[in-house]
Amino acid sequence: MSIGAGVPVLAFDVGGTDIKSALFDAVGNAVGLRRTPTPEVGDDMPARLVERIGELGDALRAQHPEIVPQAVGFVVPGIVDADAGVAVFSSNLGWRDAPLRMLAERRFGLPVAFDHDVGTASWAEHVLGGARDFANSVVIIIGTGIAGTLLVGGQPYTAGGYAGEIGHSPIGDWPCPCGARGCLEVVASAGAIARRYEEETGADVDGAREVIALAAAGDAVADRIWNEALDALTMSIAQLTAVVAPEAVVIGGGLSRAGGALFDELRTRLAARLSFHRIPVLVPAELSGNAGILGSALRARLVVA
Repeated sequence: MSIGAGVPVLAFDVGGTDIKSALFDAVGNAVGLRRTPTPEVGDDMPARLVERIGELGDALRAQHPEIVPQAVGFVVPGIVDADAGVAVFSSNLGWRDAPLRMLAERRFGLPVAFDHDVGTASWAEHVLGGARDFANSVVIIIGTGIAGTLLVGGQPYTAGGYAGEIGHSPIGDWPCPCGARGCLEVVASAGAIARRYEEETGADVDGAREVIALAAAGDAVADRIWNEALDALTMSIAQLTAVVAPEAVVIGGGLSRAGGALFDELRTRLAARLSFHRIPVLVPAELSGNAGILGSALRARLVVA
């Protein structure tokens, strides 16, 4: 997907296991898009990560000398203070209060747009994807865990990196590995659905979609686990509806590919739970795994606009 015409930029989407990198040309097409391993967690991780994306950027520019980037987009997971340019905390990548934007600007000699990966991906869904018709929406990414973003007036509401932790919103009283109790993702993430079924039955399953298929075929354990996940998601979306009143809830990640088994059930259960509330439109995300890198490139263009 093209991000449209504009200045050329470099873009990086850093995850816990790999880095997506690309050079976006003046037309807005991604050139040299590739996925490479994220450096191993250890001493001086922030500096080593920035050096790695610097090497990836150098290689892209050497391969395409006709494209001269004017800025860099750089997004990472964890708690991110985008205004300060600081990665506040990441348990997976092992840093705290890392000045990643400053390090990247020194390495590239270019202005750097630094932001949160899911927040940036969600904003890209507003600009290019499933949330583009709604200024006020919630984007929920349901995969191994559950991440989310509140979009207000078309922009992520971040609260210094602490907003949008939908997966860790408490809706029950079960323990969560994060240390809190009742977190949504413990029962409703794709990873949790598969894990809970395997723990209760001893059978191996190929992810949440197999559990959903087993539920549809009459497996009582799968049916209960899937219904508990749907109830938990309904409760969370109902709370967001009552407090934030989004026009739409955009759902992405692996679980969104469940189609009607997810979306039709959530629509029915939301209607049954709520009364006078404005029930949000439920729509699937459209950018899939490319949302982060596309959003990173869009953010980079803003720093030179």
